[in-house]
Amino acid sequence: MELLLVEDNIRISEFMVKGLTESGFSVVLAENGTDARSLISQREWDLILLDIMLPDIDGIELLQYTRYKKINTPILVVSALGEPDDKVKALDYGADDYLAKPFHFKELIARINALTRRAKLNYNTPSEILECDDLKLYIDEHRIERGDTEIKLTLQEFKLLKILMENKNKVLPRSQILDSVWGINYDSSTNVVDVYISYLRNKVDIEGHTKLIETIKGRGYMIRTHNE
Repeated sequence: MELLLVEDNIRISEFMVKGLTESGFSVVLAENGTDARSLISQREWDLILLDIMLPDIDGIELLQYTRYKKINTPILVVSALGEPDDKVKALDYGADDYLAKPFHFKELIARINALTRRAKLNYNTPSEILECDDLKLYIDEHRIERGDTEIKLTLQEFKLLKILMENKNKVLPRSQILDSVWGINYDSSTNVVDVYISYLRNKVDIEGHTKLIETIKGRGYMIRTHNE
């Protein structure tokens, strides 16, 4: 399994390369954003480990570049920036998971394995369209339509809508949504689910159309069909 490590701190990069290599991974190190961008463009990787604070190109900018190029390689951000806003920002711009420094190496390996396992499952899933009344979600194209209107969503909003539509007419508790959209170790006390449900409602439940997203008090959220 080939990993791209983007890290400018020599002490940290040596520690990570040594540990990952001993764990059976093949690791290529990029010490700045410019080199990382070239390597991301030139080769396919099983996973990218990305620092945010780089000497030239910011890690967030690299995230944007990677997703703009429609490169769907799993990206695990490993950063000293550990505030909730830092995590949410990285996830919004395309990161699949976020691990704050300092970290336990066993947790890093577990997250790498979880992300690559999830990527393989997604790769083997046939292309499909999810529908709920006049709302359509095109999985491979990352495109949403409500009637004749195309809806623009961030990556996290797309993931949230996808899990709701995959489980339409079923109540999903916040814990399950956090697990599926933000990762198994995301802070369960956060109100990020409620915030993103609000974002989705503003974009999906548009004027002139039936409201689809419902809050089930004390239980969670669901998307309900009305025309089936």
